[in-house]
Amino acid sequence: MRKILNFFLQGLLYTIPIVVTVFVLYQLFMWVDAPISNLFKETLKLDIPGLGVITTLVLITFFGFVGSYVVATPIWNFIERGIQRTPLVKLIYTGVKDMIGAFLGDKQRFKTPVLVTINREPMIQRVGFITQTDLADLGIGKDKVAVYLPFSYSFSGEVVIISPDLITPIDASGAEMMKFVVSGGVTEVQ
Repeated sequence: MRKILNFFLQGLLYTIPIVVTVFVLYQLFMWVDAPISNLFKETLKLDIPGLGVITTLVLITFFGFVGSYVVATPIWNFIERGIQRTPLVKLIYTGVKDMIGAFLGDKQRFKTPVLVTINREPMIQRVGFITQTDLADLGIGKDKVAVYLPFSYSFSGEVVIISPDLITPIDASGAEMMKFVVSGGVTEVQ
């Protein structure tokens, strides 16, 4: 009976991550696909599963293509200036833009993983990512750096301003370390 229970628990370890991943992907697919597919179904009488997802991917790619060529033009600068002058919209827009840029853009910020010593006695360290090494614009000086400390099971975290002597570089990619932290330390770093 004990062996059967062990096999059952081992089976749960294998199946639960797969089932949860498939479920989340299915729900995401349906959430993106349903509104656009319904629009096509009602207006053009087309009932093709996945048409909404395909349309969304094409539109995002189209905006990326247009954005690549329009970014430097006065039209985009005019739109962005308007966004920057609208208080609540500015807060949302710049926050999202900076966060996406930190992960995907040319100015990736989470590419330098480090161990931050929080306490020396007892030794407590956290995994973080150096986001800025020059804080002169904030009046803090060059003897401190900004480090983002992400929380497990979340993409939220906190920023600490800390002395570089409390930081130890980690020889791993930023993506692997982010996955390690977000998973609560259960994902293996390769």
